[in-house]
Amino acid sequence: MLYENIKKLVEYGIQTGLTPECERIYTTNLLLELFHEDSYEDAEIDSTSIELEEVLKNLLDEAVKRGIIEDSIGYRDLFDTKIMNCLVPRPAQVQQTFAEKYKESPEAATEYFYKLSQDSNYIRRYRVKKDMKWKVDSPYGEIDITINLSKPEKDPKAIAAARNAKNTAYPKCQLCMENEGYAGRLDHPARENHRIIPIEIAGGKWGFQYSPYVYYNEHCIVFNGQHIPMKIDKKAFEKLFDFVKLFPHYFLGSNADLPIVGGSILSHDHFQGGHYTFAMAKAPIEIPVTISGYEDVEAGIVKWPLSVIRIRHNDEKRLIELADHILRCWRSYTDEEAFIYANTDGEPHNTITPISRMRDGMFELDLTLRNNITTEEHPLGVYHPHAEYHHIKKENIGLIEVMGLAVLPSRLKEELEILADYLVNKKDIRSNEKIAKHADWAERFRQNYEDITEENVMDILKKEVGEVFVHVLEDAGVYKCTEEGREAFLRFIKSIGILMH
Repeated sequence: MLYENIKKLVEYGIQTGLTPECERIYTTNLLLELFHEDSYEDAEIDSTSIELEEVLKNLLDEAVKRGIIEDSIGYRDLFDTKIMNCLVPRPAQVQQTFAEKYKESPEAATEYFYKLSQDSNYIRRYRVKKDMKWKVDSPYGEIDITINLSKPEKDPKAIAAARNAKNTAYPKCQLCMENEGYAGRLDHPARENHRIIPIEIAGGKWGFQYSPYVYYNEHCIVFNGQHIPMKIDKKAFEKLFDFVKLFPHYFLGSNADLPIVGGSILSHDHFQGGHYTFAMAKAPIEIPVTISGYEDVEAGIVKWPLSVIRIRHNDEKRLIELADHILRCWRSYTDEEAFIYANTDGEPHNTITPISRMRDGMFELDLTLRNNITTEEHPLGVYHPHAEYHHIKKENIGLIEVMGLAVLPSRLKEELEILADYLVNKKDIRSNEKIAKHADWAERFRQNYEDITEENVMDILKKEVGEVFVHVLEDAGVYKCTEEGREAFLRFIKSIGILMH
């Protein structure tokens, strides 16, 4: 059984292009060594339909049987990464192939690297497939929804072992260069099958890689070679456009640099991008404006639930200068009437979530105004999902959500399935502690439907979840899409020297 699965895996490596034919024996021997096996006999296999997930499962079962690993998700993930590394080219080979492909076109280079990141099982295709994904119509365009199921739950064994493990500060975080080839620990993912493309942006050394969870097509991460905190400033805008010039078919954006409105990793300077067009990018300019001193730059307020200023020009340097001007003005801007405070008790509140792209040969930059102030009524943030929506989305609204993709917690899959049963069979939702938090919401929307049946219930729930997410985005907007909100937005616009058309 071991020989058969090793042969299948090596054949998979050759078929996908991870492993050259001339390394068939070498790779076989690397795998034998992993399993403490001294001998090998050729086995008959069906090479026409090799399923990586099945082969890896069989090999992991064998490793458990031989006492090489414990039988838990944590240990299996560490070991299957070690297995896959036997097939994957070394970093220098990957970098060389990427450079050769880049000479053809940036698209050819990223296509090669994205495929390699999947074939190597760094992106676990079979887990990502489990994510629930759908689209919903909204007044702002078609919104993307995903329930994230690709991150495995930590098992009790792993939690206990991690607690007892020796503390280490290597790598400093999951975005550091030192992750490439790292064997991992129960409290840090294995990255032996992970490869990074070095790039230069804004005169510094950076890394280019894909997210292992690919929330959208070619979801990439661009990160500083040094472990330094994120900061939104003029230099950040320069970095965004340097990347977009290298890969004009990709967008690149940044989380904000303050807690609550920022992302989950503020300790390491990084951006996220990819080959995907979000609803926000498709949203039109609602109010065109002209900027004093920048009359040559196209600008306007975007029709979007968050407060977005879009600027366009064929010279990115003009956009960088203007973005810096807007950022500095916003950092110090207070409008008590609109409940916007630049700072309270010395704590800054105003920042920006920027997104850059090329469109029709022009550079384009979306500047999303953010504010992280809290109150007694909204202790998690005034411009954050409000409490009535926490049953669906309580987490921060970061870059991905800002652009119109809801990344919702895995708990929702089970909760929605239970809720569907209760709605169809008219059971008391409040009687089940798992879904009681959804009761008020369900009672509100159930009135809008004549009949909720087994056939239509999931479609209804998906639509209603989508509507909640739109409200969440509206909560995150510092200026609401109302007459009053637009007036307040224009007050800020005028304060930075922008003249109405």
